[in-house]
Amino acid sequence: MILLIVIAALFALVLINVPIAVAIGVVGTVGVFINMGPEHLMNVALTLFKGATNFPLIAIPLFIFAGALMNTSGISTRLINLVTAMVGFVRGGLAMVNVGVSMFFAEISGSAVADVAATGSVLIPEMKRKKYNPEFSAAITSSSASLAVIIPPSLSMILYGALAEVSIVRLFVAGIIPGILGGFGLACFCYYYAVKYDLPREQAFSLPRLGKAFKEASWALLLPVIILGGIFGGFVTATEGAGIAVLAALIIGGLVYRELNLRILYRSLTEGVIQTAVVMLLVATSSVLGLYLTEMQLPQELARQITLITENPYAVLALLNILLLMLGMFLHGAAAIILVVPIVMPLVHQIGIDPIHFGLILTLNLAIGQQTPPVASVLATSCSIAKTDMWKTTRVNLPMIGVLFIVLMLVTYIPAIPLTLVDLFY
Repeated sequence: MILLIVIAALFALVLINVPIAVAIGVVGTVGVFINMGPEHLMNVALTLFKGATNFPLIAIPLFIFAGALMNTSGISTRLINLVTAMVGFVRGGLAMVNVGVSMFFAEISGSAVADVAATGSVLIPEMKRKKYNPEFSAAITSSSASLAVIIPPSLSMILYGALAEVSIVRLFVAGIIPGILGGFGLACFCYYYAVKYDLPREQAFSLPRLGKAFKEASWALLLPVIILGGIFGGFVTATEGAGIAVLAALIIGGLVYRELNLRILYRSLTEGVIQTAVVMLLVATSSVLGLYLTEMQLPQELARQITLITENPYAVLALLNILLLMLGMFLHGAAAIILVVPIVMPLVHQIGIDPIHFGLILTLNLAIGQQTPPVASVLATSCSIAKTDMWKTTRVNLPMIGVLFIVLMLVTYIPAIPLTLVDLFY
């Protein structure tokens, strides 16, 4: 009952336009005051500080900054040119380019919002110029960008790993196969859509053009090799890999491509600081809510109540998927992770669900949540670039959401899909 009151109070504050981070902090602080007494309020400040100083979380601002640098230093444009030369000859190839570039960019930035901002500002106007439906242009850009939630290095996985105390590197490895499945499924739908509406081929395949595009993008292609190679090879941690990503983006954008100047650097820093402040404030205030929930043993009580209904792991996963899909419609990804992880992890451990497996289920649900209004942060960004109505775009986006949902079901009920590579390497 107390847990329902906490959730209801949180949603009530959000509905009256209180910022999510502030709402979480207020609910947690009031809960501490009422149930633990005013003498425990001094712990709130300490908990706020401790929650935001977790070492793995340093990777978040670094990857955000790296993504902002790539968005403004010519790296994303060269990746688009390369993928266009590779698949532009296929019917509806520009839509497939959208998917391919999003997968490349996800391997560097780890952020779906950064992905859609970088690729959408170039690809959406070009798709509209080529007579693609504006709503379809916004939808495919948005859905493919959400692959950044599961393709390493994912900021959502970093946040989940820090809160759930599981290996971030293993989470990255577990996201590889689901990310490829999602990209392949979206590409197949693009081809079906192109055939159905007789969309044009962009250009004939040209080996010299491909060679030229590959040469121009070769330095950009080194970024995922450096970042993921270092992390998966065990040479650096995810946090250190994020620092290398920033350094590599500065060198490639500034010294190699020579498109990075002080004005662009300042804009990238400002964008990175703003996005980081939003995420870290959420993390800090969530620690206060976590303190209250832990002291009241509400997560343990939730686990007990659910296990009274069923102890079947598949049934429990179905219930958790329903909960996460509903939360994804109303909360941003970071807020949903911060709210859900402290509550459900005792249940996950009690039922015997692998926390790496659950991390992929959680992030896939959030990828779908980024496409489902009323919040739909990534879809909203894509629609603002395309100048389309969110609800009309959502109707066009339903088949692509369906592709992500199929991947979610496969990952949920065939654990070997995310865990095979983890078991192989670790």
